[in-house]
Amino acid sequence: MGSNHTRLSGLNRHVMRVWGWVAVVLSLSILGCPMREVQPTFHDECGILSSNVDWSNRIKVLNLLSLAFSQKCDAAVIEYAEQAQYDFRHKTFSFSREMAGVFLSDGVLTEYVLESYERAYLSVLLAASYLRTGNVEDAKVELRQLDHELFAPLYNFGEDPVNLVLSAVLWEVLGEPGDARTDWFRVAEPTSSSPLQVDPTLQAFAQEQVIRLDQGGHPTPRWQVYGLGRFPEVDWDFKLFGSPNGYFVIHPKPPFRESCVSETGFRLSTKSWFAKIAHRHDRAYHPLLNIQSWIRLPIGVVYGLVPFSLGAGVAVGGCAGAASLGGRGSGDLCALSLLGGAHLMQMAPTVFQDTVRPDLRHWELLPAAIVLTQAVDLESESCHTDQSRLHLLVTQPLSPPSQ
Repeated sequence: MGSNHTRLSGLNRHVMRVWGWVAVVLSLSILGCPMREVQPTFHDECGILSSNVDWSNRIKVLNLLSLAFSQKCDAAVIEYAEQAQYDFRHKTFSFSREMAGVFLSDGVLTEYVLESYERAYLSVLLAASYLRTGNVEDAKVELRQLDHELFAPLYNFGEDPVNLVLSAVLWEVLGEPGDARTDWFRVAEPTSSSPLQVDPTLQAFAQEQVIRLDQGGHPTPRWQVYGLGRFPEVDWDFKLFGSPNGYFVIHPKPPFRESCVSETGFRLSTKSWFAKIAHRHDRAYHPLLNIQSWIRLPIGVVYGLVPFSLGAGVAVGGCAGAASLGGRGSGDLCALSLLGGAHLMQMAPTVFQDTVRPDLRHWELLPAAIVLTQAVDLESESCHTDQSRLHLLVTQPLSPPSQ
């Protein structure tokens, strides 16, 4: 009797230790999981922005700004976009936070910081909102701010062709061909030292616009710009060697459409915006993030070994304990231990991936492409696709701006 009691007490202690390790594994899994922004529930009311702004949830604020602009809530865009641009643009470095961050998923302990294309696109939305409300001079101020955002030597830096094209069109609509030519020329002739990568088709299109402006092309084309589709999801794969971007290979789901040029317009994907996310951990762009990712790699391996070792211990220890008890129920207890151990061992890859995964946060409600057209409507543009129209970004003012 005493011998059986001793065996039962030992088995109970073994079970308690197992559940203790299970709790540890679940904690690691939770801490290792990436932060996921809660998708806002949208309504077609201009007041939703003022009633739902939670400035601690930066991605949601940016998504609400996209929604407000698409619904022509220009007063809300003007009120909140500038504040978001200012509040979300700087990274505050903390030594303790940066050190602690290597033990968790990338970005868990840090607030989201706007990429350069996001700062510039906020200026585009502001300039377009000012234009729609008849504030021409304020629109010009925002376009000059856009130029600053593309070239400011901040933590997230770099120009991109999409915002330069949008800026060029807005300058033409505002009656400033000289400023428009500057932006068209940057797209047509990127400098060798510039990080700007321009699609050859777009480069040729921009060169035609430069020639047109140099020849005093009048009247100004009746440009209209539409945002099409939805910015794709960001996915990643693990690649240990051969990538300057840490050990990450980041790709869109679904892929972007190719560029298209027609007699009346041009379709340009926002692939250059995605490239900023894909190269966020590049050692030449963000060396600190690159180093942190490599430090996090062996930590992720250790975290992954915990559930694997625990699962093996549960399977072997459970069957050993069941065999020591004897009786008809020992087989069922061993089978249960094997099943539980296998489930714990299967958690190892998930814990590893959730620990080492990159920070893929970004402004989500962005167009997958823009269509620049002189056609009467979007359906008349041959470069139009079957993607849903996100919003009309730029259109001609009701009355021409004063020179």
